[in-house]
Amino acid sequence: MMPGTITTDYPIQALIADRWSPFAFDDRRVSQDDLLALLEAARWSASAANEQPWTYFIATRDEPEGFARLLSCVEKVNLPWAKFAAVLMLGCARLTLEHSGQPYATAEHDLGLASANLVFEATARGLGVHQMIHIDRDRARQLYQIPEGVKPVAGLAIGYAGADGRLKEPFQKEDEVRRLRKPLESFVFSGSWSETASLVKNAKKAL
Repeated sequence: MMPGTITTDYPIQALIADRWSPFAFDDRRVSQDDLLALLEAARWSASAANEQPWTYFIATRDEPEGFARLLSCVEKVNLPWAKFAAVLMLGCARLTLEHSGQPYATAEHDLGLASANLVFEATARGLGVHQMIHIDRDRARQLYQIPEGVKPVAGLAIGYAGADGRLKEPFQKEDEVRRLRKPLESFVFSGSWSETASLVKNAKKAL
């Protein structure tokens, strides 16, 4: 079930407002063309000095052995819903700069930018993406021979959102709950920590 349309404080693009992270996925497969488009969107993301530190492992339900392998890197808390996704991915970040070998301070940030591109391309194509912090990074490193200096950061479950009742609570209920976000004044600062930026304060007064 798609959650109700959100109401934003200020107008934003529908592609952003419509994005959400479903728990329930139906049985439809994701086409090869769609998957390649998602990865192409990630490919064209911004990164520091164009270093492009991201790597993605991918497995689809059409490859049962590969899917089970990647699913085995998903921690127990996410298994009740992640196992129904059509596609699983694992996003990794290279933690050193290729051109100098120095620490890459924004590697995970830049992987996040690439994954955001992927997510919005998915949204435009009617797909849902649910990203996961709860993954077994040590197991992933072992199974996929991920080298030192590369960090498995997050899992991604991808597919068409569905509500066929296959999920138990609380996951089924989560898909029916309206999404909430912190207000701008709680995280947009100027001057000092926790001092709400005047841009936000003035706009709030005008509402």
